Amino acid sequence: MTRYQKILSKLSFVSLVIAGFLNTGLAFAQSGPQPWQMNFRPAATPVMDDIVSFHNLLLVIEVLIVLFVLGLMVYICVKFNAKANPVPSKTTHNAFLEVMWTVIPIIILIVIAVPSMKLLVFMDKAPKDKVEMTLKVIGHQWYWSYEYPDAGNLAFDSNLIPDEEIDVSKGQIRLLEVDNRVAIPVDTTIRVIMTSDDVLHNWAIPAFGIKMDTVPGRINEAWIRVPAEKAGVYRGQCSELCGVNHGYMPIVIDAMPKQEFAKWLERAKKEFARDAGQVDFAQTKITIDTMVD
Repeated sequence: MTRYQKILSKLSFVSLVIAGFLNTGLAFAQSGPQPWQMNFRPAATPVMDDIVSFHNLLLVIEVLIVLFVLGLMVYICVKFNAKANPVPSKTTHNAFLEVMWTVIPIIILIVIAVPSMKLLVFMDKAPKDKVEMTLKVIGHQWYWSYEYPDAGNLAFDSNLIPDEEIDVSKGQIRLLEVDNRVAIPVDTTIRVIMTSDDVLHNWAIPAFGIKMDTVPGRINEAWIRVPAEKAGVYRGQCSELCGVNHGYMPIVIDAMPKQEFAKWLERAKKEFARDAGQVDFAQTKITIDTMVD
């Protein structure tokens, strides 16, 4: 390989890396893993927005610290090597430096701690007065069950679609597609409560900033609010080793406009009705009128 070819090869590699890093559009968030994928999935919720912002803050702080330490080491190597400084100083204490290298790290930790605590509180639970809907997630070996307590206890299972049944023309992705997708309305604050029927699982949706264990006998909680402009399909997987088929527990969320969700809800009640088509609409809190309003 000539020198020109080597340079061209390196430039091609760098361009691919940069393209992967910058490829953060909404379609990318919804289409699953991509070649040369880097960075976070584009945020689809306020929680993930704040997680990305906090990550970027930490990245800046870390880079500045690394550059400072590197520069200091280079300066020491050049300034105080045996050739440049044959008679070394025997200084053992410097009050100013000792105070500074104690105070500055404390300030850095405070700068990190304050937004960190605010983020932890923000992502923990949605305020009760703002919750408009509840979604219950139940982990099983090796599939997910979902319940809509506000919709007459609508419930259904969500299983992986086998490889031989994947329809690429419908946008289905191998190992990341299910027979029954979860539907949620946009511009709606949704409480997500999670538990497990057998062993530990983990309900993880990168674009939502959720990665929560489902624990048998316990309830964990998170929340979701997808803005209308970010309606679409979002994918995740079980992220806790839960047995031989751990890698076959995908999660697919369809965030849709409220009118479409109301129509989906009516269809789902009929399709998944526990009592052979008998649906008690009187128990339903989420109706077409309330969703449109």
